Amino acid sequence: MRIIFMGTPEFSVPVLEALIDSRHEVVAVVTQPDKPKGRGKAMQFTPVKETALANGIPVLQPQKVRVPEVVEQLRSYKPDLIAVVAFGQILPKSILEMPKFGCVNVHASLLPKYRGAAPIQWAVINGEKESGVTTMMMARGIDTGDMLLKRSVELAEDETGDSLHDKLAAIGGPLLLETIDGLEQGTVARIPQDESQSSHVGMLTKQMGKIDWTKPAVALERLIRGLNSWPSAYTSLNGKTVKIWSADVVEADEGQPGEVIAADKTKLVVKTGEQALSIRIIQPEGKKRMEIDAFLRGYEVKLHDRFE
Repeated sequence: MRIIFMGTPEFSVPVLEALIDSRHEVVAVVTQPDKPKGRGKAMQFTPVKETALANGIPVLQPQKVRVPEVVEQLRSYKPDLIAVVAFGQILPKSILEMPKFGCVNVHASLLPKYRGAAPIQWAVINGEKESGVTTMMMARGIDTGDMLLKRSVELAEDETGDSLHDKLAAIGGPLLLETIDGLEQGTVARIPQDESQSSHVGMLTKQMGKIDWTKPAVALERLIRGLNSWPSAYTSLNGKTVKIWSADVVEADEGQPGEVIAADKTKLVVKTGEQALSIRIIQPEGKKRMEIDAFLRGYEVKLHDRFE
């Protein structure tokens, strides 16, 4: 097949690489425009653009993919199928109906749950026991198209947003290739999504990482894992921002939310709305991540100090 690939972040790259290594021809790649990054504000290529250029594939970076001249440019490639993986723009009807075999999306959840922009992190934050990848025929709504194939994975007890991202990215490519084979052979069924079972999750923001110590320790521990590595969970101690990268839920009855209820050379326990968190890995402002014993050797934390 002649395939146009649309995608932008790291999650999209293994799927693109699987297509490149397959019997299919990736005739063009469409990705979001380059953005300035870092202190120098140098323009940075998207991960998908870097992969495409390394393989000699033409790259398009339209501000809006729906404009007529972009649509006609895509049409000139005569695609049999358009594969979409975390592209970042909504496709118009003119593109959805363009290829013979349609537009197939690789989505990082077991649809119809977790439609939207951040299904990986929310699966961890919400304490799901399993997640997965779904391929679907794209429709005009957000992740509302008919499902094609699914693959599920179990979440580990210590699963983070990053580790689940890597698990799902690894199965997306093989699942897409299996889906394409099924479409060619007419052996894959289109399964409408059950709207009564659907849920939608929005984009992550830095503000989401601000720890509310009045919440239960179980919920905060999942938040810390789900937002690892971006945007990360953070709080304030003695007027300084600190990030918390790992913590354990422990039993505790006394104390106020945010209060240090245990502190010695190897342990720092903070009361929450229900139970408490024993912090394992912490990152002081302007420093690298460190184990809690290393932190306590360099920073004085006393009983009844408050995390705000």
